[in-house]
Amino acid sequence: MADIQFNPMDPEFVADPYPMYHRLRTDDPVHHSALGFWVLTRYDDVVAALRDPRLAKEAIASFVAARFGAPVPAMGLSMLDRDPPDHTRLRGLVSKAFTPRVVEGLRPRIQQIVDGLLDGVTARGSMDLIEEFAYPIPVIVICEMLGVPVEDHERFKGWSLDIARGLDLIWLGPESEVGRRSVAARQSLAEYFRGLIAQRRAAPRGDLLSGLIAAEEAGDKLNEVELLATCILLLIAGHETTVNLIGNGTLALLRHRDQLQRLQRDPGLTASAIEELLRFDGPVQRTARIPSEDIVIGGRTIAKGEMVMPFIGAADRDPVQFPDPDRLDIGRADNRHIAFGWGIHFCLGAPLARIEGQIAISTLVRRMPKLELATAQPEYRQSLTLRGLKALPVRF
Repeated sequence: MADIQFNPMDPEFVADPYPMYHRLRTDDPVHHSALGFWVLTRYDDVVAALRDPRLAKEAIASFVAARFGAPVPAMGLSMLDRDPPDHTRLRGLVSKAFTPRVVEGLRPRIQQIVDGLLDGVTARGSMDLIEEFAYPIPVIVICEMLGVPVEDHERFKGWSLDIARGLDLIWLGPESEVGRRSVAARQSLAEYFRGLIAQRRAAPRGDLLSGLIAAEEAGDKLNEVELLATCILLLIAGHETTVNLIGNGTLALLRHRDQLQRLQRDPGLTASAIEELLRFDGPVQRTARIPSEDIVIGGRTIAKGEMVMPFIGAADRDPVQFPDPDRLDIGRADNRHIAFGWGIHFCLGAPLARIEGQIAISTLVRRMPKLELATAQPEYRQSLTLRGLKALPVRF
């Protein structure tokens, strides 16, 4: 077995993980890391792991607690971290708000938000695309859907970043600075939602938050801890990943100007382009599971209770599944990427993220035909789970 030192916190890996993914996939596709977890990088292995009911989610919290000898303070597990039947029940409560038909009805409002943001910067000739464009779009949309006051976004922005960073606690530990900040942020956001929930109990509206409260008050579908966990998940998942889709996608187009010009010439490629940008440099790079029994993957036995990490970002560059995977091709046919996951945890918000990405990027390249990078080396956020830029200075 090849001796590969896989360090997910190496700055080189954070900046560009794809060479390491290729090396692992070629030399040690089911890799046991010195950090104590298994790394899957082949498309077929990753998809199989995401579909296998023996690979569970709920055991992750206790795995982290056992590994670091400290309880992980929990605000209750969201549906993202639950297994059936609880996962099925919780997902069913919110799935109706994110169907393709409902989301398609948001298209005019999303277009209005995108145009308004571009109107605000056009005269300046430059902007930070993350802060002034990619971030506000999904934040405004999810706030309006949930019934969260949009003007509060500055209050929860820092909390959201700290909670997202907390997805890496598996190797940083709950007692690390990141861990402490993540726990404090969850508590702050839970308090914030308790206040909003009290308002909606007194005066319900036609928003998703009021609908969830009604389900909780009915008593058989949702308890108060689950209500808070669901609100926190929807707010954060509803914008963190889409910010990265718009940011990473725009950067990929600016670095592959032939594809940018191709999209400008043929706006009909927009939907296909978004799928390729999701595959090429996806917002979510990895997930995690714990086997409930000994399992065999790629000829290697993984014992019950060990951590398995399917790397989505690696699977989406597997040459067995995607010919010439390191080439950006916005017209790529048969693009069965797994940027939104697979199986029962397939991203609930995928239809919304797709439409936000399509409108944001197509409008940007149409209205700003001379868009270009204003930095040679954009800096990525220090995260292994979520891949996104700290900032993206552009000129137009």
